[in-house]
Amino acid sequence: MSDLAAAVLATARRMNTTGINRGAAGNVSVRCADGFIITPTGMAYDDCVPEDMVKVGAGGTAQGIRKPSSEWRFHHDIYAARPEAGAIIHAHSPFATALACQQIEIPPFHYMIARFGGATVRCAAYATFGTQALSDALLVALQDRLACLMAHHGMVVFGNDLKETLALAIEFESLCEQFWRVLQLGQPKLLPADEMARVIEKFKDYGQQ
Repeated sequence: MSDLAAAVLATARRMNTTGINRGAAGNVSVRCADGFIITPTGMAYDDCVPEDMVKVGAGGTAQGIRKPSSEWRFHHDIYAARPEAGAIIHAHSPFATALACQQIEIPPFHYMIARFGGATVRCAAYATFGTQALSDALLVALQDRLACLMAHHGMVVFGNDLKETLALAIEFESLCEQFWRVLQLGQPKLLPADEMARVIEKFKDYGQQ
């Protein structure tokens, strides 16, 4: 567990240094053999050591010297529903959060939308943080997707491992910034459905295999 805990902490710190998160907001987790390891609640990552990371079992039972992130529930439910998820990042990144506060679904203004699994990136319905209702809303928004916005809250992204998930989170925030800037210019011009279908298919074997 120690190596995975150290990797979770390093990813959480990197999340802040890249600017996609600030302070003790947001959270990071990685799947392990019988559950997942997640950042603790309410602690500044620079003040943490690997031992402060918390293991949560498949049944939702926390093990460790700290309390798990208040958002542990949706991490638990995403891992249960999506076996391909190896790591999860939730952040209050500036541009994703701005769009989320307007409950905006991101349309196909750029072909890289397909990187996240479909022709749009959905915005999950609002629910109080840490609740089952929020977890349920996220699972709906993440159907066939790797990322979604969270109304009046932020963003969540998952990938195969911590490195990929952090890269996806940074890429997603960049895409949100681009869309925010497009909105300043007027009505976005969107790619047609047939082109997005082609791009989605191409992304199935994108990159080094």
